[in-house]
Amino acid sequence: MTRRQGKPLRIAITGAGIGGLTAAALLSDQGHEVTLFDQFDRPRPVGSGLVIQPVGRRVLDAIGAGEMARAHGQKIQRMLGRDAFSGRRVLDVSYGKSYGLAIHRGALFNSLLDAVQRRHVPVCPDHKVTGHMMTDRAGTRLVFADRSLSATFDLIVDASGAHSTLSPLKARPLPYGAIWTTVDWPDTGLPQTELSQRYRRADRMIGIIPIGTLPGENRPKAALFWSLPRNGYDSWRSAGLAAWKDDALSLWPALVPFLDQITDPDQMIMARYSHGTLRRPYGAGIVHIGDAAHRASPQLGQGANMALLDAWALAQALRHFPLEKALPAYARARRAHVFAYQWMSAAFTPQYQSDSRILPVVRDRILFPLSILPPAKQLLTLLVKGTLLPPLGYLTPTG
Repeated sequence: MTRRQGKPLRIAITGAGIGGLTAAALLSDQGHEVTLFDQFDRPRPVGSGLVIQPVGRRVLDAIGAGEMARAHGQKIQRMLGRDAFSGRRVLDVSYGKSYGLAIHRGALFNSLLDAVQRRHVPVCPDHKVTGHMMTDRAGTRLVFADRSLSATFDLIVDASGAHSTLSPLKARPLPYGAIWTTVDWPDTGLPQTELSQRYRRADRMIGIIPIGTLPGENRPKAALFWSLPRNGYDSWRSAGLAAWKDDALSLWPALVPFLDQITDPDQMIMARYSHGTLRRPYGAGIVHIGDAAHRASPQLGQGANMALLDAWALAQALRHFPLEKALPAYARARRAHVFAYQWMSAAFTPQYQSDSRILPVVRDRILFPLSILPPAKQLLTLLVKGTLLPPLGYLTPTG
């Protein structure tokens, strides 16, 4: 037990996703009595590929999940985007001596779940949370969909994502989202150390992320994504796969062996994005982390890292402060880092996903040439790595 402040707490965590599993492992290590609730009949991942940045890998290592994640993931050294017709670079960010870890959500989930199971944290599946209520004994209880109540807890950690029923966050829908799928990485000349994208202005974008292997498999995988207006999914389906493939290949002919693997529109899953941040990500007996606390476009590749860092910051706050001071300390610790990335995401996203005819020109002719010169080049590397600002503020451990 490493806890320094008072007796262990009874903590309920809602949501067995990236943030929830990480928080369960970290808080269990501090000696707290942790119970994890999830709405599915068994905990499972949702989604395709993502990138864990260097700052997020530090959290994985802290709970002993890093080695398994790296065994399945793929090291990414560069993020490269080109104009589809001229071939000019319009995005080029290198990790320098470090790397991003591209990984399928299923492989990351298994790494995190293994860390939780090794700590014997109770996991309660098939418990859909619809609310919470304070009790007369200065505790908090969860309310489930069947109207039953949980036991009393000292703290509820809301890690139930963008569709949280516990979070008061009212996020702003973004005009563009994307359709995603996972395919095998074929015999191709594309490098497996790059996240690659092609653009037509800002209203067309297609990308490929090499994401390593799935649990129990040896064949490398790729996540393929295509930018789509928020309300454009039905029109995309109506037009048919053939029309879409023609459109995609007109932007990037080298994707033939990837697109040949897509034979059913149901293989492509629509993801809709929103933007917003809770000014106060905690309340009486409850604290919000991950997408329950803040949401943004995935353009900067920081969503999973934000959930990992929120869990880490909360654990550090509870390690150093009693409960009544720990929640405000967690919020203060994450405030600057979250604000910076939310602001930059809001600024970057319209340059790559919008109907604007002006922003892509500004991006290609002004911003990109500046981005490959010092000090902008070094700042972009820090931005992508997640270390532009201390991720946990004054609670960031050294070493």
